[in-house]
Amino acid sequence: SAKEDTEEESRMRASQVPHACSLLSLAMLFLPVTGMSKQNVPRLKLSYKDLLLSNSCIPFLGSTEGLDFRTLLLDEERGRLLIGAKDHIFLLNLVDLNKNVKKIYWPAAKEKVELCKLAGKDAHTECANFIRVLQPYNRTHVYVCGTGAFHPLCGYIELGTHKEETVFRLDTQNLESGRLKCPFDPQQPFASVMADEYLYAGTASDFLGKDTALTRSLGPSHDHHYIRTDISEHYWLTGAKFVGTFPIPDTYNPDDDKIYFFFREISQDSGTSDKTILSRVGRVCKNDMGGQRSLINKWTTFLKARLVCSIPGPEGADTHFDELQDIFLLSTRDERNPLVYGVFTTTSSVFKGSAVCVYSMADIRAVFNGPYAHKESVDHRWVQYEGRIPYPRPGTCPSKTYDPLIKSTRDFPDEVISFIKRHPLMYKSVYPVTGGPVFTRINVDYRLTQIVVDHVMAEDGQYDVIFLGT
Repeated sequence: SAKEDTEEESRMRASQVPHACSLLSLAMLFLPVTGMSKQNVPRLKLSYKDLLLSNSCIPFLGSTEGLDFRTLLLDEERGRLLIGAKDHIFLLNLVDLNKNVKKIYWPAAKEKVELCKLAGKDAHTECANFIRVLQPYNRTHVYVCGTGAFHPLCGYIELGTHKEETVFRLDTQNLESGRLKCPFDPQQPFASVMADEYLYAGTASDFLGKDTALTRSLGPSHDHHYIRTDISEHYWLTGAKFVGTFPIPDTYNPDDDKIYFFFREISQDSGTSDKTILSRVGRVCKNDMGGQRSLINKWTTFLKARLVCSIPGPEGADTHFDELQDIFLLSTRDERNPLVYGVFTTTSSVFKGSAVCVYSMADIRAVFNGPYAHKESVDHRWVQYEGRIPYPRPGTCPSKTYDPLIKSTRDFPDEVISFIKRHPLMYKSVYPVTGGPVFTRINVDYRLTQIVVDHVMAEDGQYDVIFLGT
């Protein structure tokens, strides 16, 4: 719960940033853990210039040919930071970011750059190798992917096990295709996470960016199980823009562990012909192996639900912030129940605003355990499914917790597979724990795009300190 202390553990965490230390503004907001802030005003607001003058920000400029920072991987345990940029990966020491900086130069192949330019892409902002994936693979290697001038590639960076070691090398002899692991387009929203040597990624699988998918790849050498969302089922994903992907255990049994992913997508949930953008939370089971006769190499446990972030209005005329921009999970004493902080913006070109909403995993799980949505056809409205739900409940992981006879998703009955193909959406939505946003910014010339949250103890109580970037 929000009243619990956090236990910050040394860990490697990847995040997407537009530019190292160049957020247009940084707002620092203190929220009491007991509920919504009474004063909806940042305690501190800093411009880029203010950040430099405050000595609280250390500029890292990299090199003239390697700017455009996209990805960070923080390794607190060994005191180092990896930065993915344009054609470069940098290794920094956390004690002094500008001392003994190591870098790997990894440009896109010249022939790929030429093909990219022939396709009408910009030579400087698109036809280069923008690093979008930096994920810890094991104690000695990091998995890295770059856009490769719209021909994504992936490989392994060798690192020393101790921060004193000087090893920092890309294995160029074992590069592999980055399709379905990394975006083609450097500007495309994207999310990935490494769990148990498997890479889970939400991205587009094609040059045009139209086929969006949630995929699982890599894995132990003896256990490769490539899985993705079903492209033939238009109810699953439509123009999805992925924001965050996280492994979160659901019970004490690891067989129930799931990957939760947050995204926004085009939807026709309203039952009208108008296409709207809605924010979602989805999940799949980590032990999903795909189906036996149907949904082969496809997720058989894929479910999604709407995330609502809105200001209640008179007579149900709520003000909605429907475009999810960023997600941060704030750890609690219970690893199964982090607090979910989201930054949302409005979709209207007339009414512009940003908001921060907070969700509990208990509420998210309750929606996934609730009624399914049903749609007779594309022309019909979504309604609550009232028919018989097959056993085991669609979306449930194969686990001794539920049925010892079902050891794999390939053991699911055909009716379970058929049901989840047509019913990936939950009928109920997930609402914030406070009933509305904890912070809003309306009718300003900027929008919030990023969030980081820290839990602190003060003399007058416990606070969640929210850092917001534009």
